[in-house]
Amino acid sequence: MGRLENKVAIVTGASRGIGRAIAKRFGAEGAKVAVLARNEENVQRTVREITDAGGTAIGIVCDVTDLDRIPAVVQQTVDAFGTVDILVNNAMDVSTTQGTALDTPVERIDAQMRGGPYSHMTFMQCCYPYMKGRGGRVINLASSVGFIGQAGYVPYAVAKEGIRALSRVAAREWAADEITVNIICPVAVTDSFDTAVEANDWDPSGLFPIPRLGSPDKDIAPVAVFLASEEASYMTGYSFMPDGGFMIDAAR
Repeated sequence: MGRLENKVAIVTGASRGIGRAIAKRFGAEGAKVAVLARNEENVQRTVREITDAGGTAIGIVCDVTDLDRIPAVVQQTVDAFGTVDILVNNAMDVSTTQGTALDTPVERIDAQMRGGPYSHMTFMQCCYPYMKGRGGRVINLASSVGFIGQAGYVPYAVAKEGIRALSRVAAREWAADEITVNIICPVAVTDSFDTAVEANDWDPSGLFPIPRLGSPDKDIAPVAVFLASEEASYMTGYSFMPDGGFMIDAAR
C-alpha cells in the first residue's frame, strides 16, 4: 500500500517540471490525481504517465490566473473522485518574474500575485470544505528568492513571500480543523531555473553546498509526498528547503 493510498490530490502546474514530478509520485503512492495545467497536450501526457504506471488520474485544463474558473475545477475533481484531500499549489508564470525596485510596473506584480497568492488562496478556499476534519493537506510552492531579496526579481519575490505569509496564517487558522499548510521552497532543474541562470549569468555549481542541481523527481517530489502523508501530521506553517543547502543561513 502506498503512503497516499485512496487520497485525492489536486496538483497545479502539473504538466512539467516540479508539478509533473509531484503528480507522478503522488500517483505512484496511491493517490488519485487531478493534473492541472494550461496546455491540454502536456496535461494528458502527465495523465498517461501516471495511468501507464498503474495509477489513477484525470486531466483538467486550467489557467490558475482565471480565478473565476477555480471553483469549477475543484468541483470537477470532486465529481470524479468524491473529495479533495491534498492540494499542491505549484503553477507559476515565468514570463513576469523579473523587474527591479525602480522600474517594475504594478501590472507585473499583479500578474505574479494572480498566479501566486490570489490563485493559491482561491484553491485553498474551495478545497477547505472537503478537507475540514479529515486531515487535509495544503502544500504551497514558494522560493528562496524572497528570502534573500534577489536583485532584479521584485515581482517574483513579492508574490512568493506573499504565498509564505498566506500559508502561515492559514496554518494557524486551520490547525483546529485538522488541515496542515506547509511550504516548499525548492531549487531544481526546471525551465524557470534555467531562465534565471541565463538571465543572471550564474554558475549553479558554485551556489550550493551540495554541488549539484536538484532533481524534481528525486529531490523535490519526495518532500511533497512526506508533507502530504500521515507522517507530517504534526507539522504546519513551515517552509521546507530542498535546495542543496543554499539557505543554510536563512535564520540570520
